[in-house]
Amino acid sequence: MRPALMNETGETPDYRFSLANERTFLAWLRTALALAGGGIAAAQFLPVLAFSGLREAIAIALLVMSAVCAIRAIIYWVSCELAMRLRRDLPISRFPIVLALVVAGGAVTLLVAVLAQPLLS
Repeated sequence: MRPALMNETGETPDYRFSLANERTFLAWLRTALALAGGGIAAAQFLPVLAFSGLREAIAIALLVMSAVCAIRAIIYWVSCELAMRLRRDLPISRFPIVLALVVAGGAVTLLVAVLAQPLLS
């Protein structure tokens, strides 16, 4: 992950591809920041939900997903850059699918908690 070593590996790819790889990396970082913001917002602004500790669990889950997303962005950026420099196929990642499923599962869990709130009051 050191830039000096990266420059010594393989051939310099077309700058358009390196810049596209960087834009993808930055998009993943924006996603990580949004997840972190959601985690902080959940911890600070969600009311106490129907199930004990659910608000804290949602906040922690969002913050953990944020950290995982940021770390995964680094790993994927480096692996794509190396693949381009070595003229190999770009790596295939299942991470976007996993992240989407986890976010969808969290949204459904939150929906159930919000809908159950009036029933338990």
